[in-house]
Parts: sequence; structure tokens; C-alpha cells
Amino acid sequence: MIVRIMGEGQWKLADSHFGELNGLDDELLAEMENGDTDGFRRTLGALLDAVRRLGEPLPDDVLEPSELILPAPDAGLEEVRKMLTDDGLIPG
Repeated sequence: MIVRIMGEGQWKLADSHFGELNGLDDELLAEMENGDTDGFRRTLGALLDAVRRLGEPLPDDVLEPSELILPAPDAGLEEVRKMLTDDGLIPG
């Protein structure tokens, strides 16, 4: 799966990594619902770091259709809230 982090680039991730990403996504969603801004910042950073750590970055000159788009590291709570689906940021 191709994942884009807004403002940074794209990473190719194996489907086997989505369990870890979904766990962080669930945590992020709970923090947003509770208005926990510090927790939101921490977990958003951890989610994006996991994509960078687990994925293979695509070269800047390669543009693949992204199956998943994640917010930029400095995205605010309201900005991320607009990107949410019923499943959070990551389907499943």
C-alpha cells in the first residue's frame, strides 16, 4: 500500500504493518474525542514515525496514487478531524 504524509512524500508499506498503525490510529481517535491535545500530538508523531520506520520511501520523482493520506506532522486537531472517517485515519 502507498501511504502519503502530507508535505513530506510517499512510502510503500506492506499490509502486515497495518495492525501496528491501526493501534496508533485508535489511540489518536480516542485522544481527539477526549480533547487530549498533548496525547494527540504525541500519537500523531508516533503514527507518522511508524510509517517512516516501517515503510520504504518512494523517490521524489515517483508519484504513485496514494491509497492512504495522513496529515502533516504539524497538523492541528481540527484539521485532522476533517480527515477522519468512521474508522479514523486508517481504514480497518
